[in-house]
Amino acid sequence: MRTTVTLDQDVAAAVEQLRGTEGIGLSEAVNGLIRQGLVGRDAPAAFVQATFPIGIMIDVSNVHEALDLIEGPLRH
Repeated sequence: MRTTVTLDQDVAAAVEQLRGTEGIGLSEAVNGLIRQGLVGRDAPAAFVQATFPIGIMIDVSNVHEALDLIEGPLRH
């Protein structure tokens, strides 16, 4: 499909950099960058930490004490 688009300066610079490093044409560079953007769009927006109740409250301000509580004093 042939069409006309206007690229922002930063996007045009990225296209030119890709063309230079890969030795490819304009269409191939633009298509490749668009495909990368489309793949990234399906990725989760942010990491979400899963937590589970374990029945005890742990004060993590002292890491050594927290590890002793969880793993036992002979963990070394």
